[in-house]
Amino acid sequence: MFARVTHYKMKSGSRDAATELMNSLRDQIMGMPGMQHFLNVMNADGSGYVVAVVESEATSKANAETVARLWSNFAGHLEAPPKPEGYDVIASWSN
Repeated sequence: MFARVTHYKMKSGSRDAATELMNSLRDQIMGMPGMQHFLNVMNADGSGYVVAVVESEATSKANAETVARLWSNFAGHLEAPPKPEGYDVIASWSN
């Protein structure tokens, strides 16, 4: 498994609108090839991370254009472009 971890910062006052937009894009996000898990966390100041777990680094790279297109929907809400990084998943636990 491979995780794309993306740091972002929303503009002040945009949290609700950005959350509504994200929810409207759920099927597109979860429908990307190899998508296994999607987690979005955000503090009250608008800083946050998206963690997208996919089956492999190759899958993550193949999805890059779609991911960029999805992020472009948030351009009006973001202070700056998001900063993605990739990691091999060492453990993925849940109860």
